[in-house]
Amino acid sequence: MRKKWLLSIVGVLLAVTLAGCGNKTVATTSGGNVTQDDYYNEMKKSSSGKQVLQQLILNKVLEKEYGDKVSKAKVNKQYNSYKSQYGSSFSSVLSQNDMTASSFKQNLRSNLLLEQAVKDNVKISNADLKKQWKSYEPKVTVQHILVAKKDTAETIISELKKDNSAANFKKLAKKYSTDTSTKSDAGKLPAFDSTDTSLDSTFKKAAFKLKTNDYTTTPVKTQYGYHVIRMIKNPGKGTMKSHEATLKAQIYAADMQDSTVLHNVIVKVLKKGNVQIKDNDLKDVLSGYTKTTKASSSSASTTSSSDSATEASSSESSSSDSSSESSSSAASESSSSAATSSSSSAAE
Repeated sequence: MRKKWLLSIVGVLLAVTLAGCGNKTVATTSGGNVTQDDYYNEMKKSSSGKQVLQQLILNKVLEKEYGDKVSKAKVNKQYNSYKSQYGSSFSSVLSQNDMTASSFKQNLRSNLLLEQAVKDNVKISNADLKKQWKSYEPKVTVQHILVAKKDTAETIISELKKDNSAANFKKLAKKYSTDTSTKSDAGKLPAFDSTDTSLDSTFKKAAFKLKTNDYTTTPVKTQYGYHVIRMIKNPGKGTMKSHEATLKAQIYAADMQDSTVLHNVIVKVLKKGNVQIKDNDLKDVLSGYTKTTKASSSSASTTSSSDSATEASSSESSSSDSSSESSSSAASESSSSAATSSSSSAAE
């Protein structure tokens, strides 16, 4: 099946506030007490401490500017989506990544706030839409049969030539498929479009060529074996105008993966937030966010959106990925890069 990636959200939100410290004791030892002042003075010298401060500042500004656009219901909906995706392993995945349900929800909220800021500051031109349209494919639903040998796939295709019904494909999937996560469900896969990065690119390319009820007449080879793919539903590409909202959503999603776009958006947001650093030792903590930077290509800027992530990591995984694949490394995949790290900790 597919790899399941847990969102690695904006920033590292620690359960400590760097402001308002005093002489309250944080820890006691036989050698003396550690006060909040002691802790604060050491934290502000460290790169991690400065990054936490950057994140706290950004969160405050984002909440002020976009808080009313990110509802609790929206956060919970995204949270429940991840919880459903991971099933019984969800709690252990959170634990492995030093997160609780509460901190994960806060991270989701931070990410959604940043997403609103991107939408507010990135202007999508008609040229951007046309560029996205070139690689666009609508969301389709397919079923597939995976086998180890080419001649087995050819045998399945011969059977489909005699009877290309959904019922026959279901029977063939149960008999032949080595994809244990889908064979008992007629080989059905979750719907996907051209921005999907969990399926093998060769698999997707072959699938998008099929019309509803068509099947691949030659075996589709990937690193996992040979696939026979049948199209359950392909609505057709249609016109660019009819998919404009979807194209914009895809462009914004790509922007959330682009460190240059995120950096430039953060620069604008912080400027609008009228941030003032009161501690002279930390006066340069936002020095990396005083001006925008140019994109490495024409794909990203705050006046022209980033290029599609359609083919990014397209060969990363296949529809035949084992359903038992460990998800403990899930949090390593970033949805937005850490916002306060988007310019490679430029404030350092």
